Amino acid sequence: MALTLNHFSIRTTDMDATRVFYEQVLGMTVGPRPPFPFPGLWLYSGDTDSWANAMVHVIGIDKNDPEGLKRYLGDRDVSSLHGSGAVDHIALFANGLETMLTHLQKLGVVCRERTVPQIGLHQLFLDDPSGVVIELNYPAQEKTELDAKRAKAAA
Repeated sequence: MALTLNHFSIRTTDMDATRVFYEQVLGMTVGPRPPFPFPGLWLYSGDTDSWANAMVHVIGIDKNDPEGLKRYLGDRDVSSLHGSGAVDHIALFANGLETMLTHLQKLGVVCRERTVPQIGLHQLFLDDPSGVVIELNYPAQEKTELDAKRAKAAA
């Protein structure tokens, strides 16, 4: 059996902040979503004509009418919805490290950086509005080239 990641879901009481984060920070696009009996939205990475590109499923909580969500996915204590819970982080491959670092700086989004030389990755860790940790993995060569470019400019 071959497995690939289809999507990840986030339950939130603040759909607007979650949408803005994934649109502005990661460049995703809101697209079609089936008519589930609870509020939500699907954020796509790529063409919105294919549901397979819906990478993030945002599950909204309607405090005035929570029954549709409870019946469909089960009840969850709202106080448990901050952070990643038992899931530590969601990791995505990416390219364009310099562009992303500039983008994050303009948006005022703080990230934590790490390089794992043994596997050739440079990592950025971001926190979404619900406290879910998003890891962006770039080729370590991009970090090496960026450091060389900055060193040359400083000389």
